[in-house]
Amino acid sequence: MEYLKVSSKSSPASVAGAIAGMVKDGVPVNMQCVGAGAVNQAVKAMAIARGFLIPTGFDISCAPTFSDILINGESRTAIRLAVIVHRISLQSAEADQVSDAAMVY
Repeated sequence: MEYLKVSSKSSPASVAGAIAGMVKDGVPVNMQCVGAGAVNQAVKAMAIARGFLIPTGFDISCAPTFSDILINGESRTAIRLAVIVHRISLQSAEADQVSDAAMVY
């Protein structure tokens, strides 16, 4: 299985574009992050990608897992995020936005 490797220096917008493109092409998306900064960038990318995808009828979520990996001969713990794709009806998404706007918080 191939992973999008996200680092603390990755651009969330660039990663989001890769996620959205893969989802639209029907390619499974999995990310691998080592360190808190990398996880932060990956989660921001997920949020941005959702904004790209929802108007096209797709929504995404992710499932995190831990994985022990080797980097330069050293064992490290990575967090892997499997991206789950949900098809949505644009009419129901618009209805949700209207009902959310009508709610008082």
